[in-house]
Amino acid sequence: MYEAIGRPLELGNLRLKNRVVFAPTTLGLSEPEQEALLRRIAAGGCALAWVGDVPVGRKGFGSLFSRKGFEHYRRLTAALHSEGCLAGAQLHQSDSDLGAMVKYLPALLTRRIRPDELRRKLNDAAGPYITGLPADKVRGITASFGDAAARARQAGFDLVQVHGDRMCGSFASSLLNRRTDVYGGSLENRLRFALEAVASVRAGQPDLPIDFKLVVRLPDYGRAGLLPDELAVAVPLLEAAGVTSFHVTLANHGSLQDTIPPANHPAFGDEGCFLFLCDMVRQYTRLPVCGVGGLTSLDFVEQ
Repeated sequence: MYEAIGRPLELGNLRLKNRVVFAPTTLGLSEPEQEALLRRIAAGGCALAWVGDVPVGRKGFGSLFSRKGFEHYRRLTAALHSEGCLAGAQLHQSDSDLGAMVKYLPALLTRRIRPDELRRKLNDAAGPYITGLPADKVRGITASFGDAAARARQAGFDLVQVHGDRMCGSFASSLLNRRTDVYGGSLENRLRFALEAVASVRAGQPDLPIDFKLVVRLPDYGRAGLLPDELAVAVPLLEAAGVTSFHVTLANHGSLQDTIPPANHPAFGDEGCFLFLCDMVRQYTRLPVCGVGGLTSLDFVEQ
């Protein structure tokens, strides 16, 4: 009945049994609840499920390099594989200034500021934070994507996604990145962080499919990521660095309702609301492109 949705797809050296992908999503669930939900999604026939926000760092909550974190991811990949679903790890590096977060924590705990206000303050602090990072620390972060990819593979993940928003997106953005060294200024320099992250994964894992979450910034929406007229340069450079596919969506660092829009959103309330961004990217690559945003009607998706 849904021939296009059910058609297999080659993704690097992997074969997706259909075109249904569960996008990387921060679920806010306990570990057992997350495992149970992903198992149910896989049992429904999903070809690939992304586990969102897997940190590339060696410390902190959810690290692939901690015993507890590693075992958690092993359970998730085993649950997905048991239902015939591929497991993908979204490799993530936050651009939140922990110092700024600590400063606002008392006000958050006493409810003098709301979580959405904290999010806005942290987004505002992202630009100064990434602009001030020492270059050697930046190189250490991009190299950590390769280390995390190797560890993800050991945990059972079939492929990885480089999270192109957050720190990647902040570096790429002319609004947030005010650096004057090799990581700032020109578009090619602002892309250097993302390109190094992808290349680090590819150097250590020559046969591992690498998806890239490519975020597009529009004049009234989003502050990180790339403008539409920057895609002609960015997409081929990312492809040359080793990207296997693209996951296209709206840039973040704005209102959460813009990136996960409700049906009554003034600009993005329609079915397939972000697919026009995929059309922009498709002009510059023949690699697989994954779309998100308001995809709720099987008939619409099939078309």
